[in-house]
Amino acid sequence: MSQLQTVDLELPVAEDEESDLENGSIFFVGTATIVLEYAGFTILTDPNFLHSGDHVHLGYGIKSRRRTDPAIDIDELPPIDFILLSHYHGDHFDRVAEAKLDKDLPIVTTPHAAAELEEKGFRQTYPLETWEECRIRKGDARLSITAMPGRHGPPVLSKGLPPVMGSMLEFRPDDADPDEPPLLRLYISGDTLVYDALEEIPERYPDIDLALLHLGGTRILGVLLTMDAAQGVEAVDLIDADTAIPIHYNDYEVFRSPLSNFKAAVEKAGLEDQVEYLEHGETFEFESSDRRG
Repeated sequence: MSQLQTVDLELPVAEDEESDLENGSIFFVGTATIVLEYAGFTILTDPNFLHSGDHVHLGYGIKSRRRTDPAIDIDELPPIDFILLSHYHGDHFDRVAEAKLDKDLPIVTTPHAAAELEEKGFRQTYPLETWEECRIRKGDARLSITAMPGRHGPPVLSKGLPPVMGSMLEFRPDDADPDEPPLLRLYISGDTLVYDALEEIPERYPDIDLALLHLGGTRILGVLLTMDAAQGVEAVDLIDADTAIPIHYNDYEVFRSPLSNFKAAVEKAGLEDQVEYLEHGETFEFESSDRRG
């Protein structure tokens, strides 16, 4: 087994910029695209800004039509510090993002996606293998991103799909002891199914504040590639975050498991207290964890 690497990144701070370590927000653009603002960081995930009726290519000669519009267009984004990209697929990094994003914007992602993006002219890619960490400092705040296991479909088919990673984000004050609990611990599943390797996540991270779960029940040639309602409920129970938020639903024709199915499954499982729902264009506001006390 090769030795795990740690990547370091320092971000500039504007003169009038302050780090709010108490309050944060998640703005849901659509698909797996969110804007996360916390501790002075503004993070964009899986940028997908195509509109209703546009098509993406998903491999094997298969295309899928988008059913929805993004809540905002890419030109309406606030200034972004970096992009967190789960994998290189057309509904996660689309041709709009490729054309309009600053090629010097840092992108934390998989080695496969980093190689693809470098060919497209993006100059600051930070590739992570599973369990590798990227440490990012900005002002008086520190963020560690650790790549989580993920599998985009069953073993045979997943070999023909882009490798995918989940992410664990941990925010701390810059002067904090590394062994102190973070101010916030946020898990993003990426386009994964629930499988054995995910069981290690709650073992390593028993206290997770927020979880963003990629649902949709994506099916290609009848094969399940992302979590459907039943797997989503299984993930809520397994990860056991204080609050789980479903994203990546209802946006494309290949998404075969609507959010309504997940809501019904959550209610049947008695997990309503652990789940919050965001419509496109809505914002979830949160406070930092009190576990440090």
